[in-house]
Amino acid sequence: MGFHVDSETGRLRRVILHRPDLELKRLTPSNKDALLFDDVLWVRRARQEHDGFADVLRDRGVAVHLFGDLLREALDIPEARHLVLDRVFDEKEYGPLATDHLRAVFDGLDSAALAEALVGGMTKREFLERHAEPVSVRFHALGLDGFLLGPLPNHLFTRDTSAWIYDGVSINAMRWPARQRETVHFEAIYKHHPLFTGSGPFHTWSQGQADYPSTIEGGDVLVIGNGAVLIGMSERTTPQAVEMLARGLFAAGSATTIVALDMPKSRAFMHLDTVMTMVDADTFTQYAGLGMLRSYTIEPGGGLSDLKVTDHPPEHMHRAVAAALGLDSIRVLTATQDVHAAEREQWDDGCNVLAVEPGVVVAYERNVTTNTHLRKEGIEVIEIPGLPLIHIFEGHPRSGRASARPCTFPYHGWSVAGGGGRVCGGA
Repeated sequence: MGFHVDSETGRLRRVILHRPDLELKRLTPSNKDALLFDDVLWVRRARQEHDGFADVLRDRGVAVHLFGDLLREALDIPEARHLVLDRVFDEKEYGPLATDHLRAVFDGLDSAALAEALVGGMTKREFLERHAEPVSVRFHALGLDGFLLGPLPNHLFTRDTSAWIYDGVSINAMRWPARQRETVHFEAIYKHHPLFTGSGPFHTWSQGQADYPSTIEGGDVLVIGNGAVLIGMSERTTPQAVEMLARGLFAAGSATTIVALDMPKSRAFMHLDTVMTMVDADTFTQYAGLGMLRSYTIEPGGGLSDLKVTDHPPEHMHRAVAAALGLDSIRVLTATQDVHAAEREQWDDGCNVLAVEPGVVVAYERNVTTNTHLRKEGIEVIEIPGLPLIHIFEGHPRSGRASARPCTFPYHGWSVAGGGGRVCGGA
């Protein structure tokens, strides 16, 4: 059977992580806001912490695939290389005078150098050290240290750019310009890398950045099992994207229910997995400040593309999730602490944990109160320092359930390689 993610809490089998590299070295006090970071990271420490996180997963029997390796290997395949270069070097970005020249130069790079430039970026000065200058107003007007290709430090959060949902993958249209180029890299990997082309057929639930402004990010998507998906409609995931995803999942018979939560539209509540994640078959951890939200249950309608929507008041939020799981109720774990302490732990992704098997989660060691509370409630907590990032793509189905969620908080922050939760796809 091919890659599959049937739940957030089954035994985790595979993940995709991105090890911090050149793109984080390009992060500066002057560009960090545009690149969606709250601070400039210490890259050496980030690598150490990321490597430690990867080792924790490997020690639990999880196969860790590095995004940089997958991209480089995909770029060895002509069809994948052409897909990426055609999408990146567009006249609307570089103008008609420079586009063909730049595309030809980058096409001449070996796959390792091309992958580094695509993710780490390249300045005009670096380009001119090795290549001829195109006759182009757009190129001439760029300062020597300006980025010809901007860096993509958010690739660290692998879960956001794509999300495996049951027997298919959603290659997501990203909300902010700083992340929109990421999508084509995963598109090339899923369409052309042997890891995926040789795994058996799978569905593609979205059309990538072409779906913009209908945007959805993986940190808002939780595959909760029983054919159900829980989605946060945040500042980065739109209601229309939820409807489009529902239509595709229902038409394929891959899911039966979507519960959409109407989240606050603010950076503090960036993605659903920053405030609510699943830790066992019937158990969630939830940030106290989230409160109860208006929710919408979406189910197949009468026709092939029809959708039935049931609107729930905020006080019925947990009831709606339980019903989607076929349960009378769900267990929601929220640590008791004052409002200031709770806000600090939420900012540090206290509720954004990664389940590696039912009732066993990876969490940041700094969130002492939340981790202690989870342990008291019978959840095994594996603590890691710092902030890693992850993306899960294979969890191993087990009676309708599988595992997979990136430990991510980066998707939240800068945490798990995948942000918010899961690997590239499966479970």
